[in-house]
Amino acid sequence: MAKDVLCEVNSCKYWAPGNNCSASSIYVVNNRGRDARHSEETDCKTFEPKV
Repeated sequence: MAKDVLCEVNSCKYWAPGNNCSASSIYVVNNRGRDARHSEETDCKTFEPKV
């Protein structure tokens, strides 16, 4: 498992300085209902907007 998870989505509540992700786990799904072959075909379900 990766030790460092990088994220550039600074509108997410889990975004941390240095483009790091502070979530305790990450959940990524296929966004087209089939096996993903490219990153554009996935979505991060861990995302939560900053309030």
